[in-house]
Amino acid sequence: MVKKELDILKEENDVFKLIGPVLVKQELCEAKQNVDKRMDYIKSELKRVDDLMSTLDKKLDSQRDVIDKLQQAFQQAQIKASINQSKS
Repeated sequence: MVKKELDILKEENDVFKLIGPVLVKQELCEAKQNVDKRMDYIKSELKRVDDLMSTLDKKLDSQRDVIDKLQQAFQQAQIKASINQSKS
């Protein structure tokens, strides 16, 4: 939204930046560069977080597989134990 607004402006328009309680005049090209840098940073952070989530999802799936295998082994051990008790 800010980028669209800055793109509409002409070079002779005034742009101000809020620094604390004061509005400071800023060059239009500098304001555009700052917005572009922030957008690039946000995009890179989104990509980093998406990659991290993907990695964690893969780890979660592998842990689920391990848990499933352990549960199956436990169930088989219980069945064997109950069969052995029945024979006694």
